[in-house]
Amino acid sequence: MPVVRIRRRKAVALASAAVLAGLAVPALTPATAGASAPAPETRAAAVADYYEGAEGKTGEALKSALNSIISDQTKLSYSAVWDALKETDEDPSNSGNVILLYSGVSRSKSLNGGDVGDWNREHVWAKSHGDFGTSTGPGTDIHHLRPSDVQVNSVRGNKDFDNGGSAVANGGGSLTDSDSFEPRDAVKGDVARMIFYMAVRYEGTDGWPDLEPNNSVSNGSAPYIGKLSVLKEWNEQDPPDAFEQHRNDVIYESYQHNRNPFIDHPEWVESIW
Repeated sequence: MPVVRIRRRKAVALASAAVLAGLAVPALTPATAGASAPAPETRAAAVADYYEGAEGKTGEALKSALNSIISDQTKLSYSAVWDALKETDEDPSNSGNVILLYSGVSRSKSLNGGDVGDWNREHVWAKSHGDFGTSTGPGTDIHHLRPSDVQVNSVRGNKDFDNGGSAVANGGGSLTDSDSFEPRDAVKGDVARMIFYMAVRYEGTDGWPDLEPNNSVSNGSAPYIGKLSVLKEWNEQDPPDAFEQHRNDVIYESYQHNRNPFIDHPEWVESIW
């Protein structure tokens, strides 16, 4: 990888934390330790630089440009996802724990597995929607893989997303019915932006299905997931927060070296869909 690209990635990782007010700045890398922190204007410019190829575009042209940008990534094995999630979803108040997506519970990093009381790897874009499994590719893309309580994850299963239903036991306010799942309010936007990332990243051009959100909650094994109108509302209602933005930075800097553009630019959802 060219040195210029590496420097750009480090700059973007530092930049994006200041794009939204109040976000924490990730730790400096050894190369920048001891240096003065860049001004917010410099950081914003670095983020803009990452998306230079998308500048001025809308609709399908924007979607295509973003696909080209974010498809340049490092891919992880499914086993490597365990360690990655322990960093990307670390509890900022307890470095020994991770925050579970749907319940919001802080749980020990060591309790990863498949037993009751453990946390496991939740595919927010259910892997059966497109039947991509856990092979390296969309099945291991940590932009949509999150720690989740084993039992809550089982309740969600491969359901589409929509409003309504009954309370999920230990789900932090999440709801479910026979054909859909509604996450707790604090992560509704997170879920939506992960779905939109997957739809832009996987366009059917690299051997994987062409993923796309739609307005159905009965998509089965088709490479679609709903409910688009609700996901758009969630993106508006729950804008990116410090935890989500920091997660995007860590994935970019330390793991996949690509970004979720809808965390940096949530307004692009409306432009594309």
